[in-house]
Amino acid sequence: MRRLVRFLAGVALGALGLAVYLYTVGVGAVLDRAAAVTATALVLVVLLVVLEGVADGIGVWASVRPLNGGLSVPQSVQFALAGDFFDILSPAGPVSSEPIMAQFVGATTETSYSEALGVRSVAKYVKSGAQLVLSALLGLAVLTGRADTRSLLYVLGGALLTVVAVGIGLVLFRTALSKGVVRAATPVVSRVSALYRDEPHDRAAVQDAVDRFRARVGEFRTRPGLLALVALGGLLEQLLTATALWVALDGTGQTAALLPIVVLVPLPQAASVVPIPASLGAYDLLLSGALAVVAGVAVVPATAAVLLVRTASIPFGVGVGGVCAAFMRGWRPGTGPTVDAD
Repeated sequence: MRRLVRFLAGVALGALGLAVYLYTVGVGAVLDRAAAVTATALVLVVLLVVLEGVADGIGVWASVRPLNGGLSVPQSVQFALAGDFFDILSPAGPVSSEPIMAQFVGATTETSYSEALGVRSVAKYVKSGAQLVLSALLGLAVLTGRADTRSLLYVLGGALLTVVAVGIGLVLFRTALSKGVVRAATPVVSRVSALYRDEPHDRAAVQDAVDRFRARVGEFRTRPGLLALVALGGLLEQLLTATALWVALDGTGQTAALLPIVVLVPLPQAASVVPIPASLGAYDLLLSGALAVVAGVAVVPATAAVLLVRTASIPFGVGVGGVCAAFMRGWRPGTGPTVDAD
């Protein structure tokens, strides 16, 4: 019941923010621009949204490969689309999709939850890092010298430095962090596991789970090719999303350069820290505002283009992603070896 309340509250908050923004920009003007988009542009946007969802399967396949041979290509695409479903409908928004998906990855690969969470955490980090590196490099190449984009370059540079600093910190202080996680997680894990186990997990089980997590993370040091595939999949997603926005803008009658849009794509991911399903409102405001400032696009067509892409991506993620999620193993904690053995 609490999850449903959080979900509904998040949707209401996001929708309210989006409604206020549209009212400020001009609802009629935005809808008129969106309605004027040609059928060809609309079909291309939908196709690019579908391809972006499928491209995420590259990273899923590569990251899960160490777990008993991983997933097949069709399964990887299924899991990628299911991840989009949980990004959209989770009460906590996109920040909770990987912990949720780890349950299903562990069940399908017949490994533990902590091992699945370990490989997917690495994938999330590498994917975000690769996209930020591309954005930072492109930003320096195409936006340097423009006063109105200086703040964006600072944001991208700061985000990239933060990612690097976090990675270094995790490596240097991994032992201390592991001890802290075990100490903090033990009472929580014990209470939650008591709901579906006769003998709840104790500190030793939590320690074993953390050790499994660390072992799977460390395994990628000897498999750099898999990390390269994760990065490649993330960059392909970035380019497809940027192209969809570029096509949508062109469909509204607004011309814009593609490269500045590529630079912007990772920026609205910051909206995922707000626990709103699908980052509704926050993502739309950030992206349309950034398009107006960086790509030199008028606010009305920028907003219309973002709404077109989101109108295609959210129903696709909910519909197709929901079907993919429905056919996955692991909906109950007790199905398959999805929890760490005693």
